[in-house]
Amino acid sequence: MAGFRSRSSGLYALRPEAFGADPSGERMARIRRSPHFADGVFQNPGGPARTRPSGSTAQFAKNYLDRAARTLRAPAAPIPVHPTTVADLARPPATGLRLTWAGHSSVLAEIDGQRVLFDPVWGERCSPFPFAGPRRLHPVPLPLAALGPVDVVVISHDHYDHLDLPTIKALAGTDTLFAVPLGVGAHLERWGVPADRMRELDWHEETKVGGLTLTATPARHFCGRALRNTQHTLWASWVAAGPDHRVYHSGDTGYFTGFQEIGAAHGPFDATMIQVGAYSEFWPDIHMTPEEGVRAHLDLQGGRPGGALLPIHWGTFNLAPHAWAEPGEWMKDAAEEEGQAVAFPRPGEPFEPTGELPVEPWWRAVSGPLARPWRRPGIAESMAGTSKGDLDLAGER
Repeated sequence: MAGFRSRSSGLYALRPEAFGADPSGERMARIRRSPHFADGVFQNPGGPARTRPSGSTAQFAKNYLDRAARTLRAPAAPIPVHPTTVADLARPPATGLRLTWAGHSSVLAEIDGQRVLFDPVWGERCSPFPFAGPRRLHPVPLPLAALGPVDVVVISHDHYDHLDLPTIKALAGTDTLFAVPLGVGAHLERWGVPADRMRELDWHEETKVGGLTLTATPARHFCGRALRNTQHTLWASWVAAGPDHRVYHSGDTGYFTGFQEIGAAHGPFDATMIQVGAYSEFWPDIHMTPEEGVRAHLDLQGGRPGGALLPIHWGTFNLAPHAWAEPGEWMKDAAEEEGQAVAFPRPGEPFEPTGELPVEPWWRAVSGPLARPWRRPGIAESMAGTSKGDLDLAGER
């Protein structure tokens, strides 16, 4: 822990380094000028979003502490991690576009000769403390240094499972650029990232990195790292467009009609990376279910199936009451109903979205059985000739 002078009290106080820093000075002045900042906080598209669990606290606790459900929130055996090598990533993608999912929302995107690292989290816990908080359910697929040179690190928002102190400090020692939402630069400066290596953007602003255009686009979420959440740092989704390919990273977001507008302005996309884990009926405004994730992808593609969908924000940390494998299973079914191609790589497995996709439901071999099916009412009846084993979301063993 390190001492600092509190801007509000003028007294010295102890503050964990992982809390980062609050925006101040010209950065805070720019935040106040943002059209998305009002009444002292950043505003969500589509109106206020509930950022705390809604409904009955007793019901939430009952759901979260249920013994059978708690068992299913972790894999029943070690998660298979793809043995990616330095040589794998040193070889240029044949199609000009390659994605490597490192787990949760961390993705290395190689786009038309540029290398973009989205929301890198290589730490053991997504927490301000090394001894407490959600711990990784699988090891990192490869060391951070083994990724090779990265042109730009893109951060969606400042929550611990997206902005990781040890990872940022390691990257601060390289010559990579950082593209972050408005206000998030205050954290990075405190952790040693020089101001001239940061591009801090409001929604709809863009920056160039080599031949790549990065655009910060709206999302429906919230921010905060310290005990007092000032809502003074923005959250964003991101578009990365090269001469020949374009991709979209959702960050964390609830479903909203803005996906259609983003798709109309920047799509269609060769690949989208869509948050589909850590959802709950207790916080429906700020995270998407797999069905909503498929709907968001279709919105981004102009209302029809196209490109590849990579589900992110699942599999690595236990952050919600749902079963660990549920996002993968439900995404598989929801996408099949819409005829949408989905990539299901193991953590660390590179793939080219415009080529052959990894589609094996690898989680089934290490998951307990899921309690209820995804399929909408009417789907099961239409599959009356299908055996019970085919409908069992635990999959074939």
